[in-house]
Amino acid sequence: MNPLRGILMKVLSVTVFVVMASCIKATTDHVPPGEAVFFRSFFAIPVIFAWLWLRGALEEGVRTKNPMGHFWRGFVGTAAMGMGFAGLAYLPLPEVTAIGYAAPLLVVIFAAMFLNEQVRIFRLSTVALGLVGVLIVLSPRLSTLGGEADIAEALGAMLVLGSAVCAALAQVFVRKLVQVERTAAIVFWFSVTATCLSFLTLPYGWVVPEPHEVMLLVAAGLLGGVGQILLTSAYRFADASLIAPFEYASMLLALGVGYFVFDEVPTLTMLGGAAIVIFAGVLIIWRERQLGLERSRQRKAMTPGG
Repeated sequence: MNPLRGILMKVLSVTVFVVMASCIKATTDHVPPGEAVFFRSFFAIPVIFAWLWLRGALEEGVRTKNPMGHFWRGFVGTAAMGMGFAGLAYLPLPEVTAIGYAAPLLVVIFAAMFLNEQVRIFRLSTVALGLVGVLIVLSPRLSTLGGEADIAEALGAMLVLGSAVCAALAQVFVRKLVQVERTAAIVFWFSVTATCLSFLTLPYGWVVPEPHEVMLLVAAGLLGGVGQILLTSAYRFADASLIAPFEYASMLLALGVGYFVFDEVPTLTMLGGAAIVIFAGVLIIWRERQLGLERSRQRKAMTPGG
């Protein structure tokens, strides 16, 4: 274990993913989201393939015991990616980031529904608080429908919220997959599945990207692969409860990129709602850490001579 190294890798992964989203956002005026999903997924494969080869884990990363599990995880994950990319065309980057924070909150609910995980009143209350924050972020986009611009923003908000729902479902599939599959295989086969599924959007208007758009899209794919590797590696060096809060560094990065690159000025409503969502997320992480420590003490007490 090397906590500082784990934290550093987590922060780097967050940074890489924000830059990746910025590359996608810069192409949304011309390139449809399905095509963006293709570039993001296809060009991540060589990066992941090289990483597995260098680790000597190529066979481990390609071999699978549950191909249908990978398909369904890839299906909902691809839907999350596509809706998220579509939402970037309508909403500021920090707002998309804030709404995306609904995903870990929804995981708590879906894990109780589909995995029979026990959820106590503290976590349910915290999830409810977080979802109130999400509604605050969404409220300006849904309360005024006075013209085409307002309708487009409302559509963008619904797309990003749908992306968060699908991302949470994808995490539920991952929790089931990790019981029989290696993390490397989950990472590799998601990129392969998403690449294949992206071709289903071909009839809906793929375009020939401009040269600068090709560069941005290829960069997004490469960065996506690097980000996945950094994120996976981070959890090898530190406990999840320690590094998870650093996910919220993405808000600071998104605010900076949105302001300096896309001329997006955050509203007080968005900032207030995002603060509530982040607070709720940190509370859940803190509670999970406390429960983990308690379970560890119980196991130690039950060990002979412990």
